[in-house]
Amino acid sequence: MDLVSLTEKIVKSIVVDEDAVSVKEFDSEDENTILIQVIVSEEDFGRVIGKGGKTANSIRTLVQASASLHDKKFVKIDIDKF
Repeated sequence: MDLVSLTEKIVKSIVVDEDAVSVKEFDSEDENTILIQVIVSEEDFGRVIGKGGKTANSIRTLVQASASLHDKKFVKIDIDKF
């Protein structure tokens, strides 16, 4: 499973409005870094971030672990709302 699909699956399992979730991969200046942008609705933003950022950090940890097993690259996930 690629990292964008994994991130999208995890985020969609957390939010209420799954149709509003957008997950995209962008090119990074560093070839060893993968940049993933997650956009959710404003109502779901708090759910995805979690208290003290714990949920967001957990998402990052899971995706980074998958990347370490396959690509050996660093993953940066940016979470935003619209």
